[in-house]
Amino acid sequence: MDFTHSLARRAAALTSALLLAAPAAAAETPGDGAPVPPLPGDPVLARLVEESLAARPELRQAGAAVAAERERIPQAGALPDPTLSLGIQNEGFGKLTIGEVDGSFYQVMLSQGLPWPGKRGLRTDVARLAAREAEAGVARARLAAEGDVRRAYLDLLLARDRLRLLSQLDVIWQRSAGLARARYEAGEGAQSDVLRAQLELNRLRQRRALLDASERTAVQTLNRLRARPLDERIETSSTVRTLGAPALPGAEAAVADALARSPELARARLSAERAERSAALARRERFPDLSVTAGVMPRGALDPMWLAGVSIGLPVWTGRKQGRAVAERLALAEGDSAGAEAIEQVLRLRVAERRAALEALLGNIALYRDGLLVQSQATVDSTLAQYRVGRVTFASVLEANAGFVADEDGYLTALADAQRLAIAGFELSLDPVGAAAAGIGGAAMPGAGAPAGMSGAPSSAPASSAAAPASGGASGGM
Repeated sequence: MDFTHSLARRAAALTSALLLAAPAAAAETPGDGAPVPPLPGDPVLARLVEESLAARPELRQAGAAVAAERERIPQAGALPDPTLSLGIQNEGFGKLTIGEVDGSFYQVMLSQGLPWPGKRGLRTDVARLAAREAEAGVARARLAAEGDVRRAYLDLLLARDRLRLLSQLDVIWQRSAGLARARYEAGEGAQSDVLRAQLELNRLRQRRALLDASERTAVQTLNRLRARPLDERIETSSTVRTLGAPALPGAEAAVADALARSPELARARLSAERAERSAALARRERFPDLSVTAGVMPRGALDPMWLAGVSIGLPVWTGRKQGRAVAERLALAEGDSAGAEAIEQVLRLRVAERRAALEALLGNIALYRDGLLVQSQATVDSTLAQYRVGRVTFASVLEANAGFVADEDGYLTALADAQRLAIAGFELSLDPVGAAAAGIGGAAMPGAGAPAGMSGAPSSAPASSAAAPASGGASGGM
């Protein structure tokens, strides 16, 4: 029991050391390629990430795997256990003849196996490389844990921003409903205008319930990631707007950072190196191991006898065993090397994909910020003013409101999608862009004129849909 507790403490200490070392290793990336964690400057997020890293069982599991692999290193380089042989040789069954007959004696013999020179060092190298592969698993677990928290936190901010946008839309519809009622009572408007305004207000209440569910789901996800009660309240001070858009990284710097920090690439390269060392060990296995034997044979009153000897295996089946093992290890080494090359190619592709998608999103965000948002707000105000004096129909009010909410929500969605791409880039995800940034192209907030089945839940639509600006037509929604 004491040994088990000691091993558990060592695994926990190793996990903590590896987790503390991971940010330092990332900070060593030279030049302007040094990674900057997404959503910087948010103390709430920093606290959530810290609590998650301390609580995630996946990180403890990865740390325990490293501890186990490191325990194998001294085992791999150890000598075989010696063999102690005890015996007696006697003449006849009637009595002990030790001391009376020359051929009768006790026997104490010790044998020690000695691997061929170089084998122990190669076995140690193979075990050490396996431990370094496990350490790459800890780096991946940490990046995934941080990415999970950042994505869930972004989902929470987006849900709360959409709820605030819904409240803003509610105010607009209250104004619209008031104007429609005033014109109807004055005999200048149709009753259908009043009924449509009331219908949209009721739809807003329905959609608020869907967005409340999205907010609750994000809170529960964050609490699960930090081992807290699922419904524990999480207060936030940031918004998707205040987070803004991430900076577009330089193409060469982004690739260099990915190649330097990718746990999958590091693991694949270590696996290839381990396979090469295993092939070298297989070649050395062609040489036979030795066994040294020494013994003493007391004979009572007679002088004792002793023996010493060396035995060596005869590799007569090397063509079917050791030779085949070398070919096997060389094939594995070639496969692992090709696997590392494939991962590097995929990594370069993902970096380029994310950068291209982010560049498109940043252009989209600039269009929203510098034109569409201002124009949408002005259109709503102008349309309501003209409807008040009977110069436009209520259908124009519907269209203006729909365009306003579509543009406002499109702006929030584009900001969130850009941050998701930044999170996936820092996490060094090998998933395609549409999977790495699961919210890209997601459903917009239900708004005026939106189909009744739309909700505020995120979607996993392809990334290409995020690059197109949201329409200001009557079908816009959130």
